[in-house]
Amino acid sequence: MISPETEALILRYHHAERWKAGTIASQLGVHHSVVARVLAKAGQAPVAPGPRARLIDPYVPFLRDTLARFPNLTAARLYQMAKARGFVGGARHFRHVVRAYRPARQTEAYLRLRTLPGEQAQVDWAHFGHLTIGQAKRPLMAFVMVLSYSRRIYLRFFLDARMENFLRGHLGAFAAWRGVPRVLLYDNLKSAVLERQGSAIRFNPALIAFAAHYRFEPRPVAVARGNEKGRVERAIRFIRENFWPARAFRDLTDLNEQAAAWCDDVAQRPCPEQKSRSVDAVFREDDQPRLMALPATAYPVIEQAAVAVGKTPYVRFDANDYSVPYAYVRKTLTVLAEPDAVRIVDGGVVVLATHPRSYDKGRQIEDARHIDALVLAKRAASAHRNADRLFCAAPEAQALLDAAAQRGEPLARISAELLSLLDAYGAAALSQAIVEALGRSVAHPNAVRLALTRQREAQGQLPPVAIALPDHIQARDVVVRAPRLDAYDQLLRHTEDNHD
Repeated sequence: MISPETEALILRYHHAERWKAGTIASQLGVHHSVVARVLAKAGQAPVAPGPRARLIDPYVPFLRDTLARFPNLTAARLYQMAKARGFVGGARHFRHVVRAYRPARQTEAYLRLRTLPGEQAQVDWAHFGHLTIGQAKRPLMAFVMVLSYSRRIYLRFFLDARMENFLRGHLGAFAAWRGVPRVLLYDNLKSAVLERQGSAIRFNPALIAFAAHYRFEPRPVAVARGNEKGRVERAIRFIRENFWPARAFRDLTDLNEQAAAWCDDVAQRPCPEQKSRSVDAVFREDDQPRLMALPATAYPVIEQAAVAVGKTPYVRFDANDYSVPYAYVRKTLTVLAEPDAVRIVDGGVVVLATHPRSYDKGRQIEDARHIDALVLAKRAASAHRNADRLFCAAPEAQALLDAAAQRGEPLARISAELLSLLDAYGAAALSQAIVEALGRSVAHPNAVRLALTRQREAQGQLPPVAIALPDHIQARDVVVRAPRLDAYDQLLRHTEDNHD
């Protein structure tokens, strides 16, 4: 309650001074609602101020017309257009005003999609982080296929999303369900759709060949219509929430075994379309009997890659090196890879090597026979090079080796000794000594050495002195310090003193 004097002041300030209700309330120290009540009681409504003119008001018709024609035009672009027409206000207030005049988007309504039993399945990839194998960090991808009618889930994990693994996921689902759905629904992923222009679709040729073998229809969903494959999207969400959290596993094989057990146990929830029946019951009674039968032969899914062999007998595949026979260096071969094995072939027919597949990085997977054969070939090549050098310097050595071979002598040792004599005495002296030894019918290096010694004596020369140096380069660089001889001098003086 206020006093009559205060009511009188409110009425006088309002009518005589034309104060606003807020000004009267602040000056008299009362609430603005009290001022409004007094004025209403006197039959006088407070004078409301007129609307303030805004800088953007002249541009409102322009905004409405432009947004009616281009409802998705950004506020930033509209601001630039308004500035070009003379608007001098700020961008922040302009964006706030544009939001009020932009037409509201019409909410799209969807029909519930229903399918017949055994008619359709939906397919997609899901990423579950990475798996570290040795030095390699590989993406962990989940292949998910869901039967649209019963919601039966097939789940398998792979270390990448390549086309071969995409098809292996199909094979696993068909085998687990013992049949093939008539239609498989895909998102617009590259494993299914390579290019799309409106209604014109270019499918992946590998998927077309696979679908022809199993007689199903690959069908991509419309662009930006993820709702058309909502069953597989919900299945992936169910896997993330129910299967994946706190999941421990030793390796990929163990993870897939756990995924298969989960699909057969936990994933057998009540069927969303028929709450009174489980997913497994609807699958066994409705879906499975209406699936198409599997063909007599399974589709071969093998990863192929052309690889070049360098100077070393290895091919590089999937970040690892696999050995091949050394005779195929500097050639192009073909790798046929499966999940557990790698075969290397020449011309697609001749199998040169078979190795266990490695998912590590930078490893060398070798067949000991390949390396041993290369070592033997290198040793034989070394012996051949020594023989060629000996025969070029002293052709008479061929006759000496032939005679030694008839007697069963070790030719490698004889060649090595003749080479050492060649280095010590020279080619001319060696040839003459070999002729002398053959003339005495002695095909042995000792006879050649004696002949060389006699040649030196006849010429009044000393035999050559071989300076043996260590083979290892570090041993050659060892610093040899001369010993101090002071102790010997002291010993000599002590001996002389005793004699005196």
